[in-house]
Amino acid sequence: MTTEPSEPPAGTGTPGSPGAAAAASASEVPAAADDGRTELDLLVWDAPNVDMTLSNVIGARPTPSSRPRFDAVARWLLSSAEERDVEGTVFANVPPGGAVSMRGWIEAIRSFGYDVFARPKLGPEDDVDDAMVEHIHRRASTHRLHRVVVASGDGRNFLEPLEQLARAGVEVVVLSFSEVAGYAQESELISFVDLEDVPGAFTSPLPRTRLDHLPAGGAWLPATRPMRALLHEET
Repeated sequence: MTTEPSEPPAGTGTPGSPGAAAAASASEVPAAADDGRTELDLLVWDAPNVDMTLSNVIGARPTPSSRPRFDAVARWLLSSAEERDVEGTVFANVPPGGAVSMRGWIEAIRSFGYDVFARPKLGPEDDVDDAMVEHIHRRASTHRLHRVVVASGDGRNFLEPLEQLARAGVEVVVLSFSEVAGYAQESELISFVDLEDVPGAFTSPLPRTRLDHLPAGGAWLPATRPMRALLHEET
């Protein structure tokens, strides 16, 4: 999937929030006229956010069998890319002591054609959002972006820069879960695809009840914890 060896995104970010920094960057995206640059469909994957939101959606810690299949996501991306170049990059945090357990996962992702940007998770500020935004801007300067797919439910950091891209003529898609990506579903400029709607992304249906796909007769949504647990909380 990679068009060329990716330059690692900058690790320090820019002053201010990632969204604010990228808003100015995205507004500089050149028009779609043929200027000799290669057209590109770009996927950026926010691994910490996808893992966290998946846990919230299914009410449990994700297991290998309940996590999305990157090969299926790659095929989905390629299926509508026509003759355009395609690139996918996964952005991940590596917590202290997590190198050994994550090595196999990262190597598997790379074998499917994805680049990986890994940042050590030493504190709450060591997120990957700024690196994702910078990478999108870098690709906008080296290619003609046709489509940008962002796998993240983080509207705080991505809504503004993604809408700026859309205003510049780029097709912008957010790939996440309908329960957590309201920012994309409510935007008039961004398209939304539920990750479970990607063919083959999951080996079996997730244990969730989607409000946007309710049966005609309604559905029960069970409590996620016992009511008596409230008695043990501090007020």
